[in-house]
Amino acid sequence: MSVNVGILGFAHGHVMGYGGNWAKYPEMGVNVKKGWDTDAGRAENGAKALNAQKAEKIEEILDDSDIQAVVISSETKYHVELVERAAEAGKKIILYKPMALTLEGADRIVAAVEKYDVPMTMGWQMRTDPQNIKIKQLIKDKTIGDAYAYRRRHALSTHLSPDFCKTWHAAPELNRDIFADDASHPIDMLNWIFGVPETVMAELSTMHTPNVPNDTGVALFKYKNGMIAEISAYFSCSASEITTEVYGAKGAIQQYYGDGPSTRLPRPAGQPGLKWFVEGESDWTSSEIPSPKGHGERISGQAQPLADFLQGKRPPICGAREGRDSLRMLLACYVSSKTGERVSIDDARIYDV
Repeated sequence: MSVNVGILGFAHGHVMGYGGNWAKYPEMGVNVKKGWDTDAGRAENGAKALNAQKAEKIEEILDDSDIQAVVISSETKYHVELVERAAEAGKKIILYKPMALTLEGADRIVAAVEKYDVPMTMGWQMRTDPQNIKIKQLIKDKTIGDAYAYRRRHALSTHLSPDFCKTWHAAPELNRDIFADDASHPIDMLNWIFGVPETVMAELSTMHTPNVPNDTGVALFKYKNGMIAEISAYFSCSASEITTEVYGAKGAIQQYYGDGPSTRLPRPAGQPGLKWFVEGESDWTSSEIPSPKGHGERISGQAQPLADFLQGKRPPICGAREGRDSLRMLLACYVSSKTGERVSIDDARIYDV
């Protein structure tokens, strides 16, 4: 049975990836019926590409009893209002990243979802990536023993474009900045694998374009058991290879080609996308899970898990309260960078960011 969906905003272009797969593969059981956006041209182009009808007003989607669910992929500024209205209308909700601009906004989202008891999930691509799922399983199974250190290098080349400063992604009132927008991915992946840490020490810098802030950032999260996790986010990055590293009591895990810059160049012949070494063995073990040819394949790969959520075949990829935790971790980085302090993830100053 097909689920009819309305798109509330095409600003986050990832919706065109998994939404395109919904349109291409009707057997997934998701029919994008209508699409709305703050920008009329973007709404028209997005709806047309997904074989949907352009909605002139939000009410055309929320008041349509034939639409059971919505995807909220608007500019981050509008996430809170759109979730509140969609929840009140009784729609299932897929909310794209980051959850909100502020922790107060995240609180409102959690309250709305729980008040109206609607199914809701964050659309975190990294939680649905097959290689990442394997990494989490290896850690859970203690294949390399207790994890002592974790590192995720996550990058984009967006700031190398001279026109990026003109996009909504670089407008602080709509999206804060690129660190908030895209470092949210690896920070949520960390939460997904290990849970919420105790503290963070972070440094954020503007290196490439003065009027497009925080294109370079490193955050060191520390857990109660002593494990240190590094999130390195570089958004003026032209090339890279390795993305995830885990070092444990008896081995290591390495993943390659997990973001845009790492998939843009030719790869060494035979280089596996994911491998691990266990002390006592003579060589690395390579995963049979292939790396996608381009990062767009990873984004499009959300289509089936999100379809399964909409049809009630699986739980949320990331529920509202867990999404709020990931936002707390992200915003704590700003407090640390501003104050130069190691900051608790429970620090009340996070509400002031």
